[in-house]
Amino acid sequence: MFPKKSRTLSRKRFLQRMAFSGAAVAAFPAIVRSQSPNSKLNLAIIGAGGRGGSNAGAMKGENIVALCDVNALNLQAASAKYPGARTYKDFRKLYDQSGDIDAVVVSTPEHIHAFATLPALQMRKPVYCEKPLTHNVREARLITEAARQVGVATQMGTQIHAGDNYRRVVELVQAGAIGPVRDVHVWTSRAWGWQTESEATEHRDIAHTRERPREEMQPPAHLDWDLWIGPAPWRPFHTDYLPPKWYRWWDFGNGTMSDLGSHFNDLPCWALQLDAPKLIEADGPPPHPEIAPASMKVRYEYGARGDRVPVTLHWYQGTYKPPLWTDGSIPKWGNGILFIGDRGMLLADYGKHVLLPEEQFADYIRPANSIPASIGHHQEWLHACKTGDPTTCPFSYAGPLTEANHLGNVAYRAGTKILWDSKTMRIPNAPKAEQYLGRTYRKGWCLG
Repeated sequence: MFPKKSRTLSRKRFLQRMAFSGAAVAAFPAIVRSQSPNSKLNLAIIGAGGRGGSNAGAMKGENIVALCDVNALNLQAASAKYPGARTYKDFRKLYDQSGDIDAVVVSTPEHIHAFATLPALQMRKPVYCEKPLTHNVREARLITEAARQVGVATQMGTQIHAGDNYRRVVELVQAGAIGPVRDVHVWTSRAWGWQTESEATEHRDIAHTRERPREEMQPPAHLDWDLWIGPAPWRPFHTDYLPPKWYRWWDFGNGTMSDLGSHFNDLPCWALQLDAPKLIEADGPPPHPEIAPASMKVRYEYGARGDRVPVTLHWYQGTYKPPLWTDGSIPKWGNGILFIGDRGMLLADYGKHVLLPEEQFADYIRPANSIPASIGHHQEWLHACKTGDPTTCPFSYAGPLTEANHLGNVAYRAGTKILWDSKTMRIPNAPKAEQYLGRTYRKGWCLG
């Protein structure tokens, strides 16, 4: 149920208000088996440790009937919490026995996301998938289109999207508080990836300054390494990949860009109703063939959208920061999203925001709240499964956001500016860069 403040909203009025705000919403058919919003769903949890354990805990009021993990210790711990659930090591076998499953939660490493998500969509089962939605651009488009065709409730794990702070920022931007926004600067200090010697010393992470390990290690007895590798190119087990360091390696993840881009680029994408970028250009240390960069920057150019002006979005990670941050013109927050409008600036982070210059906005009267409070990120999806009401990070929104983030890495790895034709999914000015849009899967694995 919605919080008290929003309970008086009819479904039609809720949809109207969300559409006015520019939030991405999609209404879905409710699961037929459920009799009311108070009915319990039968959930399958694919990836039961780490984020999977957290997601399951957020949904423990439902019936968790199936658990899957390639790590027997994770599976054992999850099974102790949900003793009635069937357990699986291979999610493909879970789907072979999915008749009683209403909806699926995917919290695997990102190179498995599309493979664990697509079967659920093909069976017309709602899906909650952690961010980033997929491992690469082509997978993102595939999952987005599959979700569109079946029309079930979907949600990407962009938890901060449910926070009140982001909603207030969206309202300010869309109310014109700082005028038309032509530039956005987004930065995060996280440095997941290949690091220079000085960066490694600063972040105490020298283990990832070297090449792919040459020595082979025996996988721990509780881990099915072959299943963990899944569709990625085979390589022997090494502790440079697990415990979790996999997200730095191109074969398994995408470093900081696609991971935190899901959270930080979410805000400008939402507030400015960004679609597909037309131009992407990246800069940083020379691309490493194996590991994503710890530090880099990306420039995106978006065209006009209806009556909205073109926008340039700048992404910075690791040691890179916006010029206004470096010269002290704005507060030096460790992470931030800076909207620059014709009449001022708006600086935001996960839990705070400020209009700048502050003295200029001292008497500014904020617009009335127009975006309803969220009932909770996970609860939105559960509610949508049962009622057909909308979620705010459906795959129709999360897919294009994921594509744009991945394209930043494509431009970086290609070492050249790319012009993106979203309709054809081609890069006409640099066809060689298209090799980074997707990949060939290991024998025995396919999407379709």
